[in-house]
Amino acid sequence: MNYYVQFGCGLSAPQGWLNFDASPSLLVSKIPFINKLLASKIPPFPKNVKFGNIIKGLPVENSSCRGLYASHILEHLSLTDFRTALINSYNLLQPGGVFRIIVPDLEYIINSYTTKQSELRSFEFMAEAHLGLEIRPRGLKGLLNSFFGNSLHLWMWDFASLNLELQQAGFVNVRRCVFNDCIDAKFIEVESKRRFENALAVECWKPAVK
Repeated sequence: MNYYVQFGCGLSAPQGWLNFDASPSLLVSKIPFINKLLASKIPPFPKNVKFGNIIKGLPVENSSCRGLYASHILEHLSLTDFRTALINSYNLLQPGGVFRIIVPDLEYIINSYTTKQSELRSFEFMAEAHLGLEIRPRGLKGLLNSFFGNSLHLWMWDFASLNLELQQAGFVNVRRCVFNDCIDAKFIEVESKRRFENALAVECWKPAVK
């Protein structure tokens, strides 16, 4: 097979791709009664989004994917889970398959912090990096918002560290990429220019069979 798979897709689910998300809100959205109760809190997912967790393994056959895409999802994983996700991603790809990744750019955020003179620059850094909590969730409403939101970043990346992790997982030809510059035009269907802004975008390959 020549699947194109996106994981952590959120509400972006182009036709022609297998779109997976592991958000609890996706599971809830499939329960009619509860979905109605939380309709104002949970935006509706496209019907072609399936529940799938890259850490536990997606319901897709190994070595069956021509392309794999992950936009602003890997930063929400712990370092150990991130490494598991890379191994599972590598296994999903065919030899010669392409993996394109977008994460927040730690180097950009740090440079922004160091060049500002504002007394509030530390607050701006924390907000831009999505680190820390302004208010600890309390009560049922706070716990629900925290559970369904999952907006905090658990690990941040610059190119050097991400490149190292990808190579250790077996990927080759790791390079910085920009919006719609992949040789495989199929990625045009899934990429959004907005997601590349001030972000670290990387492309890599599973080695082709010699």
